[in-house]
Amino acid sequence: MPSTAVESVSRPAERAELQVVLQSQLFSRSPTLSHLLSYLCEKTFAGQTEQIKEYSVALDVFDRHESFDQNTDSIVRVQANRLRKRLSEYYASEGAAHPIHIAVPVGQYIPVFERMAAREAPRELNSPLTPASMPRRWVSRQAWVFGGVLVILMALVVAAILSRERSEPQPVIRTSHFQQPSSEPPIGLPVGEEVRILAGANRKYIDHAGKLWSSDIYFSGGSAVASAVQHIWRTQDSIIYRSYRQGDFTYNIPLKPGIYEMHLHFAETFFGPENIGAGGEGSRIMTMLANGHPLLRDFDVLADSGGDRTAEVKVFSDISPAADGELHLSFSSASGGSAMLSAIEILPGFHGHIRPVRIVARDVPYYGNDSHWWSPDTYFKGGQLSTSQEPTTGTDDPEFYETERWGHFSYAIPVAPGRYTVNLYFIEHHARYEGGDRSPAPAGDSGIARQDRMFNVFSNGKTILANLSIAKQVGEDRPLVCKVKGLESNAQGKLLLEFVPVTRYATVTAIEVVPE
Repeated sequence: MPSTAVESVSRPAERAELQVVLQSQLFSRSPTLSHLLSYLCEKTFAGQTEQIKEYSVALDVFDRHESFDQNTDSIVRVQANRLRKRLSEYYASEGAAHPIHIAVPVGQYIPVFERMAAREAPRELNSPLTPASMPRRWVSRQAWVFGGVLVILMALVVAAILSRERSEPQPVIRTSHFQQPSSEPPIGLPVGEEVRILAGANRKYIDHAGKLWSSDIYFSGGSAVASAVQHIWRTQDSIIYRSYRQGDFTYNIPLKPGIYEMHLHFAETFFGPENIGAGGEGSRIMTMLANGHPLLRDFDVLADSGGDRTAEVKVFSDISPAADGELHLSFSSASGGSAMLSAIEILPGFHGHIRPVRIVARDVPYYGNDSHWWSPDTYFKGGQLSTSQEPTTGTDDPEFYETERWGHFSYAIPVAPGRYTVNLYFIEHHARYEGGDRSPAPAGDSGIARQDRMFNVFSNGKTILANLSIAKQVGEDRPLVCKVKGLESNAQGKLLLEFVPVTRYATVTAIEVVPE
């Protein structure tokens, strides 16, 4: 068992221990705590411990505004306490034997690196339990016996497996709307080259998902435009849409042979009733070709997005480079205003369908227990995010259900043409309380009982869940997964999911869209 003796630790050893901790299973599932620990340690490595204050952590790690008030917002203290617990859990399990332990002492945010002096029990030479004290013939006989037992056990295991394959019935997949969705085949997402380009931008950007976007490259023609608009609907990363390339232009992007999925990002920030260009639908219409084949005809950003200052994403599957090893994208003005583009995203893809879409209602990504990567909240409009510290039962991943988007809101999820299964993840952490108000009802409030939460969910205008009450379905603090099959995109290439309150507020923890 390690002692509590503390010795000096070299900086390379500290960095090495930090990387091991961040890559562990406990921390890879919690990007928020990983980001906080990394920030605190990097500030310490840089000799900037005087900057590790609650206010600076709130702004730098949790994206709070300069008006942050630690007396009314406890985000840093809550997350720091979770970090201390997670570190304690880590070093009580898989990190127990590490020679260096990282700790964040209570009452401060500066991490401490401790070299643990191991206590080794004295070893007795030639004791009765050591091979050196055993007769060679006895050791040899024991080895033969052990080997024979091992062979017999292996034969029994093989026989059991073969028997099971012959007699075990195949699993039946149920089609109930209220069930844990069946797992996908364990092939994972395709691995390969990823390209992200900010059209018209002269600097790089790291988004809320931790993905790096390059400045504008591989283009020819057009002109770079910067917009003064600050807020863009249906995204947490407005910066992606504050610059764009405009006019008639092309992109010639080098790609390795293979199948890719392409996302084209747009946002109309010039035309619109509150923008300097005035106008509206019909003010900007364009055509886009990929390797000479039209993918967008008479495309109107403002009309497809449903309004100005709104992120619009078009998704295309089965994209491949041309014979010269480049993907050639051509944008031209069809009528009215000039063609435009905010960003290009190219990902390794599947043949015939898009990658699954997984969104969790939080401002950072999340790795689930099943190793699925969940994107931070995006494509939403309306509602608010909130976090609950109430315990969750009935799942092996309770941390997944700590957050929610609640209110009256919608998600416009871009997809390629096809049929999709949508899994909606819910939990009722506060059925007795009103919406985001965590305080219990005052005693004797005229005897009127609080109503249970009830809401409807629509997909492209059609009801898919009616008068849903999570509490009545599964009770409080237990997950509910609603599986809806056979959904198709609308004419604008979206699954428009609307969450409409009936009593109190609608809620959702996560959304999963899987091609059928």
